[in-house]
Amino acid sequence: MARLLDPLFRTEAMCEIFSDRGHLQGMLDFEAALARAEARLGVIPKAAAPAIAAQCRAELFDLAALGLKAASAGNTAIPMVKALTALVGRKNKRAAGYVHWGATSQDAMDTGLVLQLRAAFKLIEADLARLANALTRLARKHKRTPMAGRTWMQQALPVTFGLKAASALSAVQRHRTRLHELQARVLVIQFGGAAGTLASLGHRGPAVGKALAAELKLGDPGLSWHAQRDRVAEVATTLGLLVGTLGKIAQDVSLMMQTEIGEAFEPAAPGRGGSSTMPQKRNPVACAVVLAAATRVPGLVSVMLAAMVQEHERGLGGWQAEWETLPEICMLGAGALEQTVHMMEGLQVDAGRMRHNLEATHGLIMAEAVSAALAPKLGRAAAHALIEGACCRAVENKESLRDILMGDAEVGKLLSSADLKRLCDPANYLGAAEHLVDGVLTSCSRPKK
Repeated sequence: MARLLDPLFRTEAMCEIFSDRGHLQGMLDFEAALARAEARLGVIPKAAAPAIAAQCRAELFDLAALGLKAASAGNTAIPMVKALTALVGRKNKRAAGYVHWGATSQDAMDTGLVLQLRAAFKLIEADLARLANALTRLARKHKRTPMAGRTWMQQALPVTFGLKAASALSAVQRHRTRLHELQARVLVIQFGGAAGTLASLGHRGPAVGKALAAELKLGDPGLSWHAQRDRVAEVATTLGLLVGTLGKIAQDVSLMMQTEIGEAFEPAAPGRGGSSTMPQKRNPVACAVVLAAATRVPGLVSVMLAAMVQEHERGLGGWQAEWETLPEICMLGAGALEQTVHMMEGLQVDAGRMRHNLEATHGLIMAEAVSAALAPKLGRAAAHALIEGACCRAVENKESLRDILMGDAEVGKLLSSADLKRLCDPANYLGAAEHLVDGVLTSCSRPKK
């Protein structure tokens, strides 16, 4: 598979976790831990465990050969077990007979995946913490920075950039909570033997499972989840939600970077965001990567959800559909998260341009403020109609709303010029924005339970 685009869409650390070597080492860690657990309980000879564990190193295996053999075996665990058995046999023929004792291929592959996910969660948690810190700084610094709030892509009412940052921060904190909560459910062993009964281990199966979980520092779910795929589907959906939020952030930044808007910009760097033909271009490269992930990941999540419908005790096709899908979600999610972190940590905010854009409608953005001030005197409907008519005249005459209102006799009876000056200043119509930002900052500063 071509890896030329990996540095753009993925992170090196996450790619390493979900590399062929990472996949193999996860299964080998399962095999080593299984041997140690069974030796400790007297299920296999004590001398077998160190002999098996010594060969559970991915660098001892021919990855290309394993891949070719997996094509006929149906999964990577079967040729791995055969190769591990051969390696152990060269050093200790008796110990080789106890490789993979009582387990099935899905036990090795699923537990190996869980070990990979544990490492992946640590990377994601670290980057989410960085993103939360960056958004916190932006929210705090700009909680009084007015800008045009936009609904349906049109200017609506004044907001603050700090409120926009706080909104993103609040969402990121929810993702951090989700990621924290799901780990108790997801970071568990898979151990059921051929059909989930651990029959080959007799009455000692559950004890081996507990010992195996302890060896790997994973939870023991008490029974296998071979065909119950809610755990891995939850990882997919949680990351899908996260990537959706990252896409929302990137969408907003890319819109603010438009030439005609110019309110915020990705951090600049030599050679970043340029055009092959237009020297003046400053393209939103990070936004493009994040938005690409937000386009791709939902389809991958749907694969994981569809794969939950599996047959009887072991699935046919659904399980196999997960193998490349979940790692791809993790890698794309990590890439999008890293790009968003860098974008938010170095985001360039032009508060002056935000203020300038507030004047783009020549005061129409303040129509609600004036209408609200007149409503107690005229009634809401009458005040709305009066200001709506004034807005129409302002557009037709290419005048500011304030000038139109200053010349309106009916308005003049109810509002002074000082009143109109105050009501037409966006900084005076920010509602509870500052209070709302402070609430998010306070909430996000509390330690997670």
